[in-house]
Amino acid sequence: MAYATRADMASRFGDNELIMLTDRDRLGLIDNVVLDQALLDASAEIDGWVASRYSLPLANVPRVLVGACCDIARYRLAGNDVNESSIILRRFEDAQKLLKAISRGEVSFGLPSTQTPVTRDDVHIVGGVRVFSRDTLSDY
Repeated sequence: MAYATRADMASRFGDNELIMLTDRDRLGLIDNVVLDQALLDASAEIDGWVASRYSLPLANVPRVLVGACCDIARYRLAGNDVNESSIILRRFEDAQKLLKAISRGEVSFGLPSTQTPVTRDDVHIVGGVRVFSRDTLSDY
C-alpha cells in the first residue's frame, strides 16, 4: 500500500511537473504506471524506517508520511529527462532526516510503538573477566 496517491502528488507538484517526471513516451500525459511504481517504491523505503518503531501496516497514515512519500517519489523520478533541482534534493534529504528521526524514536506518530522503552531498572552491569585484552589478541 502506498502512503501517497496520484492526487497527493498532483496537489503538491502540479500536473505539468508530473508529466515531465513520468511521461517516458512523450505523449504529454501523466504515466500512471510510472507514478504508481514510484509511490510504491517510496512507500517501501518509508516502511524500512518506520518498521523499526511501529507495526506495519499502519492503521492510520500520518500526514507527515504522505508528504515524505511524495518527496521521495519525486526525487526518485527526477534524473532521467528531468534535472534534479536543489529544491527536489533538499525536500528528499528532509524526508530522509525525518525518517531517521522516526526510526530513532525522536519523532512519534502518537501510535503504540513496537519497542519497549528501557528503564534504569532493566539495565544490569556484571563485572567479570575481560574478554578482550592485549594478551588474548597477541596470538593473532
